[in-house]
Amino acid sequence: MAEIAHHHTEAADPTNVTNPEHASHHIVTPGVYAMVFGTLILGTLITVGAAYIDLRWANPVIALFIACFKACIVILFFMHVKYQSRLIKMTIGSGFFIFLALIVMTLSDYISRSWGLW
Repeated sequence: MAEIAHHHTEAADPTNVTNPEHASHHIVTPGVYAMVFGTLILGTLITVGAAYIDLRWANPVIALFIACFKACIVILFFMHVKYQSRLIKMTIGSGFFIFLALIVMTLSDYISRSWGLW
């Protein structure tokens, strides 16, 4: 008996969850890269400008927000996550969640110490 080969088709798995390493390759145009570059430069200029304004406790919050936005832009476009399957996106999202949990635990330990009282 001849064996029937089962090939992965886009119709059988449109989100490409079964075999994400065989995703079709998306070609990013130079115009998209130019827009990403412009966005990153604008984010840098906004960060520098915000550093000159005294917002007390909000300065590092604003700087971190801008840095996270720029990191998302880099991950989405330079690492091509925007064009990957939902499985890859969920993996990246879980990494962000773990990072956030570690930051919260570290800051809660730092804040809960009695600095200078011992």
